Amino acid sequence: MMDWDQSYFGPGGIIMFIGFLLIIAIGAYFVLRNTNIIKPLKNDTALEILKERYARGEITKNDFEKIKKDIL
Repeated sequence: MMDWDQSYFGPGGIIMFIGFLLIIAIGAYFVLRNTNIIKPLKNDTALEILKERYARGEITKNDFEKIKKDIL
């Protein structure tokens, strides 16, 4: 008998193809994440933000100490 389906993938082949694409997508995500193209979300605490503002010179030392007391 002749095969009239003409498909290259059977039911198991399609599942394997989708799984293969999924593995490639996950691998690409981790490669891009490690190269800092995709940056994970960073949850800064109030104290870290305060330290960054002080380091950039946005606030004075007196302001830093005053706000730090309010935070802690």
